[in-house]
Amino acid sequence: MTISKYLADQNAPFSLLEAKPFFNSLNNKEKTYAHYMSRAAFEGTRIIIAQTNPAAEAIYDLVLKVFSKKQGELADVIELEKKSGVSPAAFEDLLQYVGQFLGNLSNYKSFGDEKFIPRISCEDFEKVVAASEFKDEALALFQETKNEIYNVEPVSHNLLGYPDDGHLSGYYSDNVTKDDIIRVQSYLETVSIDPLNTRLFKVDKGFELWIASSEQKTESHTLYDGTQLTFVYGDFYKQMAKVAENIRCSIPVAANSNQENMLKSYYDSFKSGSIEEHMESQRHWLRDINPLVETNIGFIESYRDPQGVRAEWEGFVAMVNKEQTEKFNNLVEQAPLFVSRLPWLPTFERDTINKPDFTSLEVLSFATCGIPAGINIPNYTQVTQKLGSKNVSLGNVISATSPGEKFPFIVAEDLDLYQRLRNPAFEVQVGTHELGHGTGKVFNEDADGKLDFDPKKVNHPFTNQPLTSWYKPGQTFNSVFGGIASSYEECRAECIALVLSPDDDILKIFGYQGQEAEDILYVMYLNMARAGLAALEYYDPVAKKWGQAHMQARYAITRIMIQAGQGFLSIDKAEDNAGMETLEIRLDRTKIRSVGRPAVATFLEKLQVYKATADVEQGTDLYVSTTSVPDDWVSMRDTVIRNKQPRKVFVQGNTSLDANGQVVLKEYEASPIGMIQSYIERSV
Repeated sequence: MTISKYLADQNAPFSLLEAKPFFNSLNNKEKTYAHYMSRAAFEGTRIIIAQTNPAAEAIYDLVLKVFSKKQGELADVIELEKKSGVSPAAFEDLLQYVGQFLGNLSNYKSFGDEKFIPRISCEDFEKVVAASEFKDEALALFQETKNEIYNVEPVSHNLLGYPDDGHLSGYYSDNVTKDDIIRVQSYLETVSIDPLNTRLFKVDKGFELWIASSEQKTESHTLYDGTQLTFVYGDFYKQMAKVAENIRCSIPVAANSNQENMLKSYYDSFKSGSIEEHMESQRHWLRDINPLVETNIGFIESYRDPQGVRAEWEGFVAMVNKEQTEKFNNLVEQAPLFVSRLPWLPTFERDTINKPDFTSLEVLSFATCGIPAGINIPNYTQVTQKLGSKNVSLGNVISATSPGEKFPFIVAEDLDLYQRLRNPAFEVQVGTHELGHGTGKVFNEDADGKLDFDPKKVNHPFTNQPLTSWYKPGQTFNSVFGGIASSYEECRAECIALVLSPDDDILKIFGYQGQEAEDILYVMYLNMARAGLAALEYYDPVAKKWGQAHMQARYAITRIMIQAGQGFLSIDKAEDNAGMETLEIRLDRTKIRSVGRPAVATFLEKLQVYKATADVEQGTDLYVSTTSVPDDWVSMRDTVIRNKQPRKVFVQGNTSLDANGQVVLKEYEASPIGMIQSYIERSV
């Protein structure tokens, strides 16, 4: 086995998440609110690391020790390199690894869920450790972690997933099986416990369900077969206590009563571990329309749990971009009209289209393993079906550029247009995608046996017969659809973007008309095809496993567009200027509305109907078959890997309070050193 596939990127593009102009537009009360909520978010840093790979927290400590001075500042990096005696190239390889580790908050990629290792040799790494100011502590940490840092055996352990498939998971002990997870999940549904903020461990006496909270206690439960299940409250109690304390400090500087009530529910949730309280925080959050400082925090997205029910910690703070938000407000105003065009019966749409709050934000801080370009939250269906959702486009993430960025597989005649319009087209895609997350009804039965739909009036569109399946008490889309749920929903939202965006009135909202609008639409579809092809990087042909929810979704759509036929989309083998085999994407822009959109719409209707009716059997069959990778595409994967582009690594600033109570924002250089310094000075 070659280890080259696991090596950290050699020249990853580091980008500053530019926030100062928008932050400086706030008054000091608003800045103080942003400061404490940023601190609350980043206090969960170690939670994110442990949820991905529990062994990686010691690597994090090692990094901080090696690059720190006793004053809690960045060490003299030039002096450290000189003292270590390693070559400049080896030292740069170490900086790249460390910067990427901090960008992913693990030694597993946030986009792809695959392990990466340093290019610097173990011996040279140790020389740098020995040259650090905290030599003794750092060397002890290096001895503890070097096997974890460099070992890539067994191969299956280099991917995140189910432990009984040989993969790594921070949500389960290595002896937990899929059957164990399902057994415990079935019990949790009967006692109305949501597993979002939990981890599951198998012990001698049965199972322990660890629940994140600052308060510590245990509760004894018994499964149907007599197995003991102990609820252990207090997982990550140190971090959760710090989170709660910063939340408490935010309350006096909240902008209004909705924010105050939201913060109080956050505080209670993070102390007690109650997901019900977190749901309540989201209800107050949804009522807080167009705040100048937007923030959300908690166990939110379940992409990395192979079962799809446990969520990663994240928190963000951002400022509103008023000019961009105007576009999205226009989209929101007409949301009921646009949603009515989606390819399903009115009975499969939410009873009331709650106009979402749609905002363009400039991110101040985002504690996460990988910053997205857009967000639609909350993820609680029982909240969003009544109150709607908030759609967020992250402007300074979308607009961030990387020097020397290349765009393989785009043919020469499309390249200039693609480079010029890729970001504007992606903005349209993000806007309509996030709108899409807030659409579509799911049918439920409550604990009293009451249905939230009239079975006499709702027929299945594919059989024209009454519904035979829906979500039973305690079930959610994630719990029923399991490991495919996150990717399935991302695919549904991406399809909605492609189905709605060809309409002239939507393109006009974003400021595009005539030929420019047609060019934007073409680049949007072209970008989807390129993303679907590039997605092969995130598919493991040995494990037959996808490592990234969004990319699996984009691959599915690309396959659907190719299967539409009529010469709409093709991916052909070719030779590049160096005589190497490459691939070329050819898309007929004249057939977007006549061939491409109808094919995607047909697929989208199936996704929605199976989701709405809890039809996990047909939904899974559809999604798994569409995202299967045939042999000819597996052979194309080598070309994709050879042309893969390193992902951006975002360097974020830090806020602090000066002696006069004024909040100061410090930003860092866009480099591995800037990334390291930001974490040393963040001290979490």
